Amino acid sequence: MAEKRSDDIYPQIGNALWAGRLADAIENTCADYEVVPPPRQAILEGLAAALPDTEIKALIATQRGRKVLKPNAYRIVQAGDEQVLLLTCDVHGAAVVPWDLNDRTAICWSSPAPEASQRVKDLVATEMALQDATKSAKSAEKEREALRRAPGDDAYASQALAAATQKHQDAIRHLHELEAEKHALLAALGHRRPRPVVRAVQEDGQPKAALTLAEQPYAVAVHMQRYAADNLKRAGTKRGYDLAESLADAGQLSKGMNVLQQWQITHADGTVSKPWRLAAVTGNNRALARLEVFRVRPEHLIMGMPQSLVPLPKDKKGGPEPLLLSLREILNRLSARLNRDGAKPETEATDPSLRAAKIATVSAEIVIGCTKPEALEHVLRALNINDHLRGIQPYDEDARLIALFATLVDAYAREALLADALAEAFPDARAADLLELTGVRDALTVNGPLDPLEPLVPAGADVSPVVLRDIAVRAITALVFPGIPPEEPQQANGRTVRDTGRFWPVVRGTLQEPAWSHIRAKAAEGRMRLWSAAVAQLFVYRGNILSALGLFGTTETKEGAGQDPRPLTELLLGAEAGDATAWTALVRRMTPALIHAPQPFITPGQGSEASDGRKGVRRTPKSALAALTLAYTVNTPGVSRALLLAFAKAVLEHPDAPRPPEPDDGTPLICYGEQHWAEADRTAITAGMVIAPDTEGQPTHYVADKAWFDQLLPVSLGTPAPTGNSADAPAGAGNTADADAPSTAHGEAAADPRDQLTKLRRELPARVELAEGNYQKAVDAAHALMTDFEEAHRLRVQLEEESLPAERRIEWMEKLSKARAAAQASVTTLEQVEALILKV
Repeated sequence: MAEKRSDDIYPQIGNALWAGRLADAIENTCADYEVVPPPRQAILEGLAAALPDTEIKALIATQRGRKVLKPNAYRIVQAGDEQVLLLTCDVHGAAVVPWDLNDRTAICWSSPAPEASQRVKDLVATEMALQDATKSAKSAEKEREALRRAPGDDAYASQALAAATQKHQDAIRHLHELEAEKHALLAALGHRRPRPVVRAVQEDGQPKAALTLAEQPYAVAVHMQRYAADNLKRAGTKRGYDLAESLADAGQLSKGMNVLQQWQITHADGTVSKPWRLAAVTGNNRALARLEVFRVRPEHLIMGMPQSLVPLPKDKKGGPEPLLLSLREILNRLSARLNRDGAKPETEATDPSLRAAKIATVSAEIVIGCTKPEALEHVLRALNINDHLRGIQPYDEDARLIALFATLVDAYAREALLADALAEAFPDARAADLLELTGVRDALTVNGPLDPLEPLVPAGADVSPVVLRDIAVRAITALVFPGIPPEEPQQANGRTVRDTGRFWPVVRGTLQEPAWSHIRAKAAEGRMRLWSAAVAQLFVYRGNILSALGLFGTTETKEGAGQDPRPLTELLLGAEAGDATAWTALVRRMTPALIHAPQPFITPGQGSEASDGRKGVRRTPKSALAALTLAYTVNTPGVSRALLLAFAKAVLEHPDAPRPPEPDDGTPLICYGEQHWAEADRTAITAGMVIAPDTEGQPTHYVADKAWFDQLLPVSLGTPAPTGNSADAPAGAGNTADADAPSTAHGEAAADPRDQLTKLRRELPARVELAEGNYQKAVDAAHALMTDFEEAHRLRVQLEEESLPAERRIEWMEKLSKARAAAQASVTTLEQVEALILKV
C-alpha cells in the first residue's frame, strides 16, 4: 500500500482576474524592451491557463501604477539579429504539448504540398470507413456463426445461413477493398505526412510573437497530432534510459523552452475552435514523457478532453458526453482528480497521482516577445537544432544531416552571403536581388513552400513545381559544393596559398572540415551525404540517401559542383537537338527524381561483389548513372533517344502528379518487374509512378521500375572498354574517334546516310527552337541596353553632368559595331536556312 500524502500536490490554475493582470504585465514589459508581445488572447488562454494561481502572483510587480514583470522573472536572448524575451516560471506538468516540428523527427515529414494535404484527408476518411467496416465484418461473422450453430435443418434456416454467409463475404470483400485503398494512399504519401506549416499569428494585420497553424478538420488534426507523437516517441526509444521513469523518479532537472501556438479546428457541426496552447520548442521528449506519466494524450489537450477522463463528483450522468476545450478547466479537473486519488490509502504506487508528484509543476521558459515575429518560427527551429546537435542524446543520421544543412543555410544568412551565393549560382535569374531570405531559408529546408525561389527562375521561363524543385536542388548543390576562384599562375620561388573565396570557409566552419588542402574521400562522402539528405526532403517519396554515392567526389568538394546554368527546358531542347552535353547535364538534374521515386530506379549498391549468381549482378549508383548517360551516344538494343527523352520528361514531372498514371486505352497498369506475379501480390499503382515508354517514346502498359531500368540499361553498358593498343587491333584503329567521347565495350558501326537524314530531321525542330530562344535573348538584351542608356542620358541632362571621355565612348561603340556586324551576318545565314528548309 502506498502511504497517504498531503493534499493539493497538484496545483489549481489561477482565475481570470489574475490572468488579465499577467497579460498587462507582459504587454508593458514588452513595450519597455521594444519587442512585440503575443496576442492578449494567447496569454489569457494559453499561458495564464497553464500557471498555478500562486505562480502568477509571484511574477507580477507594480511599478508607477502599472503592472510589469519582476526583473528575475524574464530574460532577453539574442538569437542572431533577433531578440527573444523569455518568461521563466513554473507551469503545470501536464500543460505543455510536444511541438510537431522537432528536428529529430524531420525525416518523418514530407514537403507541405497541397496534394499531400488532400491525401491525408482521404486517408483519415478511409481509416474511419475501415473501422466501421471492421465492426460490420465482425458483426456479420457473429451472425453467421450463430445461425450455423443454431439447431434445425428446415429450408428457412438454410436460407438464413446462406444469406448470412453472403453478407459476411461481402463485408470481408469491402474490408479488403478499404485496406487496399488505405495502403495505396499511404504509398502515395510516401508513408509520411506533409510537414505542418506554422506562421506568426496576425492581429489587426500585424504579426505577433506567437505561432498559428492552418485550419484543419477535427479528424485530420487528431490524426496529425497522433502521428507526430508516435514518431517523437519512436525517436526517443534510442535513449539509454527510460525518460518517463526518470521524470517520475527524479523530476525534471532542466528547463524547456515553449512558445504559444494556436490550432484551428473545424468540428463536425461546422463550428471552429481556436485553442491556444504551450508547445515545447526544446524538451519535446520531456513534454511527451510528462503527459505519458499523467496518462494524458496530446490530442486531448488540443482538440478537447472527454469529460469522462477527468470527472468531478458533481458531474451529471447520462446524455452525450461533453468535450472540454478550456485548458484551465482541463488542468483543474486533472489536478482535482489526482489530489483526490492520491489521498486514498488504497492508491497503488503505479497510479499517476503518485508517479507524477515530482513533475506536478516544472520550470520552463516561455517566449513572450520578439523583435521580428515573422522570423520567430525559424529562430525557434534553429535553437532546437543547436540544442540537439550539441547534446548527448542519440541522433538519427538522416535527421542529423538535415539539421546540419539547416545550420549551414543559417550560416550563409548570418554572414550575409546567402543572396550572393544564389545569385552566383543562377546568373540568368530574373530578379536574384529581390529574394526574401526568410522564405528562401524555409523553402530550402522544406519548412515552407518553394514559391520564394521564384526570383531565381530565368527570365521568360514558366514557373511550375518542376522548375521550382529543380531550382531548389541546384541551390542546395551550390550551397553545399560552392565554387572557389580559379588558381592563379604560380610565381617562381614563391609560396602561394590557394584562394578559397567567400563561400567555402562558411561550409568548412559549419561542417568543421579540415583545411582545403586536406580534403579527401572521407570528407567528400560526408558532404555528399549532407547534400543527399537535404535534397531528399524535397520529394514525397524519400529514398535511401546512400543512393547518391559517387555523384560527387573530391574534385567537386574542393573545386565546386560546376553546375550547367541552363534551365530544364533548354536542356531538354538541347538533348532533343542532339547535344550530348545537354543530356549529361539533364541526367544529373534528374538523378534526385530517379532516387526518390515510388519505384526507385537508383538504389544503393546491390548485388554480390564476389559472384553474380549469389545476389545478382553488382550495380552501384555510379554504374546506373553511367549507363543512362552513355545510352544517349551508344547504340543500345531497345533504347532510342525518343525513349530516353520521354523517360526524362516523365521522371522530372512525376513528383507533382496529383493522380496515378493512366494509359490512353484504359488498360490496367502493372509494374514491369511484377508482370509474372499474382495479382494480389502486385504493387498498387499510385501517383508519381512513371509509365514505361517504348522506342518511339509512346507509353506502354507497364510502369517503369528498377527491373525495367536495369534490363534496358544493363551494367555492361556503363563498363568502360579496355584502353591501350592491342596486338590484334589493326594499325590506326581507335584514332578516328574523338578523345573526349565515351568509350564502351560495345563498338559502333558506321552510320548509314539514311539514318543520318532521319536523325537530322528529328533533331532540327529542337535546334530551330533553340536558335529562336537565343535570338530572343539577344533582342531582349539589346532592348535592356537601350533602356539603360536612355536612363543614363536623362540623368546626365537632369544633373548637368559632363559627358564620358571620348576614349570610353569610342571603345563601347566599337564593341557594339562588332555585335551589329555579327547580327547582320547572322541574318544572311538565317535567310539561307529558310531557303534550305524548302529543300529538306
